[in-house]
Amino acid sequence: MPRPAADEKELWRRAMRDVAPLHPRPGPIKPDRWHPARPSADAGEMPAVQRTVVPQAKPLPPLDREAGIDRATAERLRRGRYPIEATLDLHGMTQEVAHRALAGFVAVSRALGRRGVIVVTGHGRTTGGILKAAVPRWLDEPELRRHVLMIAPARPQHGGHGALYVLLKRAAR
Repeated sequence: MPRPAADEKELWRRAMRDVAPLHPRPGPIKPDRWHPARPSADAGEMPAVQRTVVPQAKPLPPLDREAGIDRATAERLRRGRYPIEATLDLHGMTQEVAHRALAGFVAVSRALGRRGVIVVTGHGRTTGGILKAAVPRWLDEPELRRHVLMIAPARPQHGGHGALYVLLKRAAR
C-alpha cells in the first residue's frame, strides 16, 4: 500500500481535528526510567568489569521456570499483568556498558524494593540482536542471579520480543 502524500495527510488532520475518541485509551505505563551515566569523551578508558565467581551449593532452576514463586505470580508476569516499577533501556549501548548498566540497575532496583522491572534490549537490526541474546545469559550469571527470581519475554505493549520482564527477589531486610 503506498504511503499517503503530504497534502493527503494534511487533509486528514484537518478532517479529524474535532474528533474525540468514544473510549479514551489508557496511556502507556510510565514507570521510573533509569539510565546509567554514560562516559564522556574526556573520561578516558572505562575500567574493566570485575566478575566474581560465587560458589553455589546446588544448581538453580532456569530463570524462565517458576523458581520459588507461586504459579499465579509467574502467570501474571508472563501475561504482563505484574506491576512494572522501573525500566532499563539498553538501546545503543556496547556490550560492556550494557552489562554494567544491567548489573547496577538490578542491584539498585532490588535495594529500593522493586519487584517487577523491564529490561529493553531491542530487536537488533539484522543479526537478531546481540544484547537480546546476551541479557538472559547475564541475568543467569551468579552476580545477577542472586537478585532474580524469573524472567519472561515482554508483551507487545511493553516492548514485545525486544524486552524482558524481570521479577526480582524481595530486598533483604
